[in-house]
Amino acid sequence: MQSLPLFFRIRGRKVVVLGEGEAAEAKRRLVERAGGECVGEPEAHHAVLGFVAMDDARDAEAAAIRLRCKGLLVNVTDRPALCDFTVPSIVDRNPVLVAVGTGGASAGLAKILRLRIERLLPQGLGGLADALAAARDAMKSRWPSSAERRRALDAALDEGGALDLMAGQDGASVAAWLGGKEAGAPTGVHEIVLRSNDPDDLTLREARLLGSADTIMHDCAVPESILVRARADAVRRPIGESGGDGLTVLLKYP
Repeated sequence: MQSLPLFFRIRGRKVVVLGEGEAAEAKRRLVERAGGECVGEPEAHHAVLGFVAMDDARDAEAAAIRLRCKGLLVNVTDRPALCDFTVPSIVDRNPVLVAVGTGGASAGLAKILRLRIERLLPQGLGGLADALAAARDAMKSRWPSSAERRRALDAALDEGGALDLMAGQDGASVAAWLGGKEAGAPTGVHEIVLRSNDPDDLTLREARLLGSADTIMHDCAVPESILVRARADAVRRPIGESGGDGLTVLLKYP
């Protein structure tokens, strides 16, 4: 991974957009859609980001240097080497955003991936997210510990769960879920015997367990390409140490 994906809040903040033509107008629309205010270079000292969309390579590089010298992070259209950040292709299910980036390698590939994801994600996804945000206090009351809440929510949102969005569940389903019988979430120790170092060889069930686990216990030979399929905050321990609370996944070879 060569970039750190972030969601930058620009609502009510100034963003410099330099250039003319379709590319510059697209950047202006993107900034305004996120609630930012597009300004010119004279106001750069009040801005937080800069976009440069110029056809001439020297003009674009000079503009990027000027903005960067004023403390801005800069994106230069079609010139990845001059960029401090790149702009992903976005699937918008407000407040849910799915961003697809290629690090500037291919905007076309990012677009096609976005279009495929668009077809998969239902329009009710945003309403479900809003309802879960509104139910935060109720979830804390029912499941006092953060680990309990996470496991209950994982089980509800998973395939076949009470809040399975692919089954047409939306914001109206959250109240029924909170008032109903608690869905079972996986707990205890689950063993995954790896067949290879290729993460694509994981079964769907194995990938779900790995992505939900609180603790990962693994052979020292298990590659990072498989370990990164776990949650970023999951505890990693070598096999032989004591496990933790909640769901523990044991990764080993035959």
